[in-house]
Amino acid sequence: MGCNNMMKKNLLFLCTGNSCRSQMAEGYGRIYLGDRYNVYSAGTEKHGLNPYMVKVMEEDGVDLSNHYSKTVSELKDIDFDIVVTVCGDANERCPVYLKRGKLIHKGFEDPAKFQGDEEEKLEFFRKIRDQIKNYIKNYLSNEV
Repeated sequence: MGCNNMMKKNLLFLCTGNSCRSQMAEGYGRIYLGDRYNVYSAGTEKHGLNPYMVKVMEEDGVDLSNHYSKTVSELKDIDFDIVVTVCGDANERCPVYLKRGKLIHKGFEDPAKFQGDEEEKLEFFRKIRDQIKNYIKNYLSNEV
């Protein structure tokens, strides 16, 4: 199995805080792209895991409770073949050294900024989760 890992390419999902969107993308990326890619996520900043994100991912059978928020500089020793920015801010602030590989931008609304009661927030997180899942499963997996 070690040889297969050496042949896999490296894919990074990048957002601002590595608390919601890029974490969800990493979870689904590992499911739908993990046979071909080592999948990572990071942020241009570190905001900590959003508990609503963890909850809605768990509802879909993806356990991210052991994940942690990290900055892209913590992954600087990895050469990424593909970087997918999942928010406009990360797309604009993407470090130059990450642009050596293929750069893809697919923005999603930030669920952490949604205002509402707990159930409304969960519904919005589910909506973004499903958009990210569908993008990775039905589009990105065919593009990379």
